[in-house]
Amino acid sequence: MIASERFERAAVLGVAVAEETRRLLRLHLDREEEGADGTVLVDVPYPDAAVVAALLDVAAECFGEHGGSVEETRQAALESLLQLAGFDEESQLNQQGARDGRR
Repeated sequence: MIASERFERAAVLGVAVAEETRRLLRLHLDREEEGADGTVLVDVPYPDAAVVAALLDVAAECFGEHGGSVEETRQAALESLLQLAGFDEESQLNQQGARDGRR
């Protein structure tokens, strides 16, 4: 396999990981829990929590994220994943979800 094929596959995998993380977070998102600064606490129950933790650990390794604790490392990875997935109002991913009837 040539290098360009490896990079293409890695990019596809990265987007899939970001999209799956976004999907799981949206599934458990409660907009009523949004803080004044826009921060949202998402409580992800088991077994989805195990999947999200694994995705964040993979992302942290991929992005080279480090923190003082496992949770800080996962938080840094989450921020990078959400940027990659375009988790904002202008995101094409959000517009596609709205067209498909998803939240």
